[in-house]
This record gives sequence, structure tokens and C-alpha cells, in this order.
Amino acid sequence: MEQTANLKLPYIMPSQAQKHVTHNEAIRRLDGLVQLAARDRDLPAPPTAPDDGDCYIVGSAATGDWAGWDGQIAYFVDGAWERLAPVIGWRAWIVDEERLAVFDGAGWQPVDGLPGSGAEIQEVALFGLGTSADSANPFSAKLDKALWTARYAAEGGTGNLFYTMNKETPAGDVGFLLQSGFVTKATVGLFGSDGWRLAVSADGSAFNDAIRTDEGSGRVALPSNPKFLAFINYDQYIAADTWQTVAINDTQANDQLAFDAGANRFTAPAEGLYRFGAAIGWKQNGTNVPSAVKAKLVLNGAGDLCAPLVAGDVAGLAVDGSETVLHLNVLARLAAGDTVELAQRFSGLDGYAPATVTRFWGAWLA
Repeated sequence: MEQTANLKLPYIMPSQAQKHVTHNEAIRRLDGLVQLAARDRDLPAPPTAPDDGDCYIVGSAATGDWAGWDGQIAYFVDGAWERLAPVIGWRAWIVDEERLAVFDGAGWQPVDGLPGSGAEIQEVALFGLGTSADSANPFSAKLDKALWTARYAAEGGTGNLFYTMNKETPAGDVGFLLQSGFVTKATVGLFGSDGWRLAVSADGSAFNDAIRTDEGSGRVALPSNPKFLAFINYDQYIAADTWQTVAINDTQANDQLAFDAGANRFTAPAEGLYRFGAAIGWKQNGTNVPSAVKAKLVLNGAGDLCAPLVAGDVAGLAVDGSETVLHLNVLARLAAGDTVELAQRFSGLDGYAPATVTRFWGAWLA
């Protein structure tokens, strides 16, 4: 063996003449390889005025004195270029990029960054960008902005971009957790089912669904918006010429429990714009026929939320309470805690608010 296995340094042979020549050749080679610093790793041709001792990693499609040296080290020494063939594991500081690179047998890859264009990253256990990744967050990034863009058709792509997130079963979870100070304030995705949901939280512990969808029909529900449909389950007696709260005492729907069936009223859980409606009926007491049927909504037990509606032609209606006399519709802005009740009045003679048609409903709009 006339040279070392790794750096190919020449040995001084027994009885060799001019031993200093061989020794100096080895020293010169060591001077180029030890603490290797390459000025550049992209140039395909030698620079016009290199300094003695300069090293370059030769770029692709090399020409001139570097022809056929692609990816190898060009070492300028004693006025000529010398080729140094790297082996796996060699490292070099890339001066113009200010980064370390390692030779992996196919090319020079940055040690402290991503591989160069066209290289592959496969089966990486942890990846941290601007921060440290760990087993709980094997992909971690700390940055100000992120951009995902489609690969254009001219670049061999489709011009489209899809971001896919997948879960194993419908009962699992897949989605985004939006945090403030590392406390989750909102979740968006498929949680516990294949229906898309948006939920929010004030403390990161208790969550309220803001939007919920049905994957089969596409229907959208707003479960946290207060809304109700209420009715009276008996015929309520209403004395003549007296405004009386209709004793709405049961519900068919009551999201957020905003309607109090025991107190016969709706209480606004938050400030906002609300929509209310009511169906008003009349059932005869004996032979009495009032001259008018009136209805209104009452705010906070005292003021009128709307002007009373009046139906004057009662005699032509069915006396058994099977026909609706009035339909009331109101938009109103309420403060949190405001209450709304349905009130009814018969003019001249008494009667009943019939269970058959009397309804009261409402919902938060904005």
C-alpha cells in the first residue's frame, strides 16, 4: 500500500530517494483537506484569479480544468488545480453561504439546514424550524409567516394546491387548535365524528360549539345561538279589557335554555339583535264574542317592545280556538338580562288563549 485509505496521503517507502518530495506532497494535501473551507459549491468553471490554497466544490456540468469533477473538491495549489475526491462523511464550510455541508455519497448537504434543491428528506423523526421539536410535537416551527403555493403547470405541477389532514376512524379527531399563550381558544375540524365543527373556549377547558354541520345533508346548526319555540299546554282564561301575560309554559326547542317556562318569559343571555314571533288565537267563553283581540310583546315586565296588534273582526272566526287571529313579528335590540313576554287582551268580553294555536318563538341574530 502506497497511500492512506481515507485521505490518500502518500507513504514514504523504504529506501526511497528524495523523501522530502513525498512528505511535502502529503503536507500539501493535508493543508487543503484539514479544516476544509470551500469558497463556493455552485461554480461549473474555475474562477479567473484564484488565490493559492483556495478550495471549491465543483458545480454540475463542469468545464475547463474542472471538466468531469462535478461534486468534487478543486484545490488550487502551486499555480495548478488539484482534484480531491470526497468520501462519505467529509465536511466543508461553505464560505459564501456561511454554512456547513457534509458529503453523503451523492452530493453535499447542509448540516444545519435543509438539503439542496432536488434532495429528499425521508423518515425524519423530528423536524424543528426556528425552534426545537420533541416527541409531543415532532414537527415544530417558530416563524412570522408561512406560505404554501401551488406548483405551476409550467414547473410540472397542476397549478392546484390541496392540504390534506386525515384521521383513522370517524370517532377520532382531526383539526386545528388555535391558541393564545398556548391556551386553546378555538378548535376547527372533525372531532368525534365526520361532521365539521367550530368550537370556542374562554379558558381552554370548557368548549361551546359555534358551528356544527351534518356530513350527510350539509345542514348547518348554530347550537350556541339562543333560540326557542314555546307554547301553552292549556286554554288560559283572559279577562275582558285587561292586558294579561300569556302563560307560555312549555317548549319544543330551547337552545341555551334562554326561555324560562316557569316564569313564561325569554331572557336575553347577551346583548344583540333578536327576532321574535307569535301566533295568537281566541277561544270563546260561553257565547261571549269580544270586539277585538290584541297582542304585544312586553319588555322587562313593563314597557311595550312593540305596538299592539289588533284584530277587530272576531265574530267570523271559529269559536273553538282552531284558527290563528294574529301573527306577530318583531326585531329588537336587547341588552343582556332583558326579558320579553307575550301579552294578550280581549276587548269588551272575556275569552281564552287556546292551546291549539298559541305559540311564541325567538332567536338571536347578531
